Amino acid sequence: MGGDCSKYLAERTLKIEASGIRKIFDLAATLKSPVDFSIGQPDFDVPDALKEAAVSAIRSGFNRYTPSPGIPELRRAIIESVARRHGYRPEACMVTCGTSGALTLAIWACVGEGCEVLVPDPHFVSYRHLVRMACGEPVFYDTYPDFLATAERIEAAATPRSRVLILNSPANPTGAVVPEPEMRRIADLARRRDWLVISDEVYDMFSYDAPAVSFGVLYDKTIVVNGFSKSAAMTGWRVGYATGPAELIEGMCKLQQFTFVNAPAPMQKAALAALEADLSGPVAAYRRKRDRICEGLAAAGYSFRRPGGAFYVFPEAPGGSGEAFVSKAIRENLLLVPGGAFSMRDTHFRISYAVPDRTIEMGLDILARLRRSFS
Repeated sequence: MGGDCSKYLAERTLKIEASGIRKIFDLAATLKSPVDFSIGQPDFDVPDALKEAAVSAIRSGFNRYTPSPGIPELRRAIIESVARRHGYRPEACMVTCGTSGALTLAIWACVGEGCEVLVPDPHFVSYRHLVRMACGEPVFYDTYPDFLATAERIEAAATPRSRVLILNSPANPTGAVVPEPEMRRIADLARRRDWLVISDEVYDMFSYDAPAVSFGVLYDKTIVVNGFSKSAAMTGWRVGYATGPAELIEGMCKLQQFTFVNAPAPMQKAALAALEADLSGPVAAYRRKRDRICEGLAAAGYSFRRPGGAFYVFPEAPGGSGEAFVSKAIRENLLLVPGGAFSMRDTHFRISYAVPDRTIEMGLDILARLRRSFS
């Protein structure tokens, strides 16, 4: 109809690859009842109290624009929640359109041309692309084979142009949780090198063997991003938040005014209720699912690191190629994500065990059969 319009796409757009996770998500829609280990969203529904809070807000007319940083009572409640859970009081807080919105604004606000950003490998899919969209340069610090960010590994990748460090613990796609002593060593390194740290802590509720440490308590030049998608299953409601130094949060707010404008108004009211919700049941359920998936993978002969948090495990791919192994799994009606979607290597694959127990058992059966085919 309109001819070739690709010439109108900016260079930044042409450099961005389609999300490997979304490709699998789209593929799932074409398969009949696949065993789906691909998507990282909770299999439990939004708690009823949160639904009622959202419905009440909608019915009472709370459907208009809010202040761009978020409604004041939610921002205050988030700061109190951080103080209660982590023992420090952030200087400032803003509410965003999901944790992805917080990440986007933090990177856009603080990364510019020529700025090197230290990114873990493996890493959440958006980190490298958001850095490039901001005209920065991602520099990857290798966390293989145990997937732990360490001060030594980070410093080995750093250059004089490194300015920003991205951390993610508990991590997607690996489930790795950085122990507190190592977090302190990373904080000392960041302080010595005068880096800004962006700490993605959206899975902090799902830390199974020890409480997750918020990097904000260790280093004051930290933007912590978090949200309600994972902890309260509010994935489609798009409410996240960022806390950190007031000057940086104010810069992010300026960008939000001209982009997202504000997080969905009724869902901000629901987020208030989420801060008071008892989520110990889902956390215990995912700890049990973690244990079962690890037991099944070990019995089948897979090589993997036991995850300490989130709801992922990142095994080595039999045959050496994650892409080839996932293609073979799809032919068995099992959806996984190849490790190359998250990494500069194609050696692993990601399992999301945020699924019903029956799905875990079906998936483990298929994985065992696939593993035997490589013997």
